[in-house]
Amino acid sequence: MFSKLFPIALITCLLTACATSPTGRSQFIFMPDTQINQMGLQAFDTLKRDKKLSYNNQYNQATTCIANAITQVVGGNWEVVVFEDNSPNAFALPGNKIGVHTGMLQLVDNQEQLAAVIGHEIGHVQAKHSNERASQEMAMSQGLNVLQAMTMPTSALGQLGFGLLGVGAEYGVLKPYGRTQESEADIIGVDLMAKAGFDPRQSIGLWQKMEQATQGKQSVEFMSTHPSHATRIQNLEQHMPQAMGLFQQAQAMGKQPRCI
Repeated sequence: MFSKLFPIALITCLLTACATSPTGRSQFIFMPDTQINQMGLQAFDTLKRDKKLSYNNQYNQATTCIANAITQVVGGNWEVVVFEDNSPNAFALPGNKIGVHTGMLQLVDNQEQLAAVIGHEIGHVQAKHSNERASQEMAMSQGLNVLQAMTMPTSALGQLGFGLLGVGAEYGVLKPYGRTQESEADIIGVDLMAKAGFDPRQSIGLWQKMEQATQGKQSVEFMSTHPSHATRIQNLEQHMPQAMGLFQQAQAMGKQPRCI
């Protein structure tokens, strides 16, 4: 009976949209958050086992300080890990996990620029982009069989489910999001950093710096499917008055983080 009802429920969900993102965008999401979060936790454990951790006290203290300031805005308990990796990359996984590469810490000029990166990645989690992507791809490809198989992550279909989430079993590194999701994470992230007391105007400086870092080179992993630099900066500039309002409110509340 369930197998007969599932296609009907899926079509209904597609037509009505199952969720609304923090920016008001309609999303198709049908996977349980508990399942997505568990996959994120498992993937992060794999990452910590397979990749070298950084024991640089300055890097760890600054990253944790900035992440804590932002996660206080969204709530929940978050784990923050700095990985010894020269690529300028960062990510956040379902289940409240944040990873930052030492290469990103070496790239940024100040705490605000790192806050823009971390806010952006938390924005992906806040908007349930991993669930959205996995729901869409599973509905289009394997459907319910993959969803059921993900309860057995060592099976072939279970591994496929991890891949669709974007936290593949080998390293747990996020697969590229779509440009719509990236642009949405930009807006969510800049609001989060502003609410935490970080100057959102520095987010524009970050993407200008990322553009300089990639000139004449193949795009770094962090920027592989992001909107063009010009588009990203234009969108942030258009949104900046709202973000500055949030920043001024945070300042009035005494939020003035000093992490670096």
